[in-house]
Amino acid sequence: MSDNVGLSTPRGSGTSGYVQRNLAHLKPRDRPAPYSTKDFDAMKHRQRQPDKEILEHDRKREVEVKVFELRDQLEEEGVDEDEIDKRCDVLRKELQEKMNKGGRDAMPRKHLKSHQVHELADAKIKESERLRNALKISKNYEEGSHWKRQEERLRKAIDREASDQKDRD
Repeated sequence: MSDNVGLSTPRGSGTSGYVQRNLAHLKPRDRPAPYSTKDFDAMKHRQRQPDKEILEHDRKREVEVKVFELRDQLEEEGVDEDEIDKRCDVLRKELQEKMNKGGRDAMPRKHLKSHQVHELADAKIKESERLRNALKISKNYEEGSHWKRQEERLRKAIDREASDQKDRD
């Protein structure tokens, strides 16, 4: 070992003992605050809105998957091609009518994966809506509004007392 470079003893390390500096390591820069301390409206929770087109595409895809499964099953059974097309069209129309009648809840979605972001957001909105209805919370409720009303009442009471004091004097 010369000039304090390397391992004190390279024996058993499988190397020559020479240690180099990691030039690929980047030092972290000074990080700003993760949130703005001035803008309180930006700190409020905003629920992620699902993309309606993606949800609609996924519903249509589910219909086509079921139609394809029927087609595959009928082809394995050796059914005539014209008969397969007729049955697939009937199933497709039936599933589309069911989807249109049921609206958003036509296809049950119980086990969502983490990559199904829009479906998860849609399910979360529905869950929040059910909870809000169960607790009878109005749609325009703002978190912390109770404290604002209480402060306003206190301020009005102080103003009344001040005006009563002026009237007495």
